[in-house]
Amino acid sequence: MLGLQRFAGSMVQQLYRRAAYSSNLRTMATGSSSQPADAVVPDTAARTPVAEAAAKKPKGQMVAAAFESLKNDSPLKDDKRSLASSSIDDRIVNAKTVNGLLAITENNTAFSRKHALKIVSILAEWSTVDRVKISEFENDTRFLRICRMLGRTMPKNGAGNGNAKTPVESTGTSKRISGFRTDDLNTVLGVAGDDEAAKLIASISLPQMVKVMSTLAQRKRRSTPLLRSLAFNISSASETLDLKQSADVLYAMSTLNFQDSVLGAKVCADVQAALPKNLDKSAVVGSIITSLGILRYRDLDILESLTQWLVKNSEICRPQDVSAYFLTSALLNFKSSQLEDVSNKLMKSIVREDFTKQSEWLSFVWSLTMLGLVEQSHLASVLGPDFLEQLKKDKAGVTATSKMRLLNLNSYAQLLATDYKGPLLAADSPVYQVPMAHTKAKQVLVNGMLDALKSLLPASNHVQTSVDSKMGFLIDALCHFDANKNPLPLDKENPKAIKVALMVIDFHDICHGSHRSASGVTNLTFDLLEKSGYHVIPVPYNEFSTSDKLLKRVQYLESKFKAIESSK
Repeated sequence: MLGLQRFAGSMVQQLYRRAAYSSNLRTMATGSSSQPADAVVPDTAARTPVAEAAAKKPKGQMVAAAFESLKNDSPLKDDKRSLASSSIDDRIVNAKTVNGLLAITENNTAFSRKHALKIVSILAEWSTVDRVKISEFENDTRFLRICRMLGRTMPKNGAGNGNAKTPVESTGTSKRISGFRTDDLNTVLGVAGDDEAAKLIASISLPQMVKVMSTLAQRKRRSTPLLRSLAFNISSASETLDLKQSADVLYAMSTLNFQDSVLGAKVCADVQAALPKNLDKSAVVGSIITSLGILRYRDLDILESLTQWLVKNSEICRPQDVSAYFLTSALLNFKSSQLEDVSNKLMKSIVREDFTKQSEWLSFVWSLTMLGLVEQSHLASVLGPDFLEQLKKDKAGVTATSKMRLLNLNSYAQLLATDYKGPLLAADSPVYQVPMAHTKAKQVLVNGMLDALKSLLPASNHVQTSVDSKMGFLIDALCHFDANKNPLPLDKENPKAIKVALMVIDFHDICHGSHRSASGVTNLTFDLLEKSGYHVIPVPYNEFSTSDKLLKRVQYLESKFKAIESSK
């Protein structure tokens, strides 16, 4: 009975803790926040049972199908099949007893897997609320036939739907619904409704759950109900994922942009357990590292374990796996406690010739700047006049991302690098001609900040918006103040003015996971601004909301300006 109840039970609602970015410099704190529209947020609404959902379907489907057949040129046989299927749907919805449901399976050539799934779902719902007992139908040959339809591979033409034999050859199988295992993963991936498919997840094994998740990623099918069901059931499994399964789950999460802190914690714990046993597989480690970076999932324990594995097995590591480590570490703002070993054994094992694309070498050098490991030879290799010509030979050419990273590096060489004597980008370099724009969700936050800012400043010449820093990023708002806390016009030179840069921090500018923090890119941006003489005011999404009244937003910015003056 527990198996059937689990088979149809409502999904446990998972609320992963949202990251909170503190505007007090770059200290992170956990708290309630409102995420932007494009963030992945768990749904807190309870799922409607299948029976209730089906009851809401429009009536008169047979009549509609009949009129449709008059307009279409499809064969009469297809129309009859459609009418028969609609008739079965209506009978399932209107059935009030177990016998009424199971009788639908008899002598019905149009009966399909979709109908079988609906019947099992309804029976499971009834048993969950004690409307019926499993003992009333678990040995019924009609019910066993349904289980067989859902539990074995069916021909693509569906011929098995109407011809499955009702007698059970083996009394040891199918007697308990807890023994039901869907070997045909298309049963899960091909059912009509995502909510119905999600209910099947609890009935399959852990390796099959991983396969379903991998297939969703391959098909780029981001089914939220199915993903949440998979996340819950994989996280709840007592079995441990092996390294390959962990890599597959993380790959699917990163490909589908699916954030789930509970699943992430489960996978990271299993990776840590399996990692010491891996003696020769660098590729799977590289895959895990890459996925963590894409997800912006920051767990210091797993990152330290991965670092130890790479240092210990540096001789068998592929260059692309090592470079993935540096890029992920930079994005996640992670500096290992073994930084000296990382520099000596890993960084120095990478040479420019290891990369087939110039953009990959650029990304590697860019990541080293955020980790504080970049050397003058690295900077000179990408800031020299010949590198841009080589970059143009890449299949993708000189992309906007490459230009912004070059501008980051050019500014780093001038402002943060120690005694850099190498080449810099020419003042008229085409790299400076790069289009930059925020995502729609971030632009909404920026606009909300600007509305509040205009209420604080006396005239439009006291603020500049979307300023191209020439360092590879936009300054959301720029304003000047004097020592007496008065705003100054920007069109007049004032050497004693306090330059203030307001930077909106949205959901994608921070790292998530068990150890939240500003991303490495965000930190680099702030470092460059501060070295350029700006006082940076972060405006994080969890503290500043466009849903707040204008007065509250104005008071928020005013308090930030007062804090600047008091610190001077």
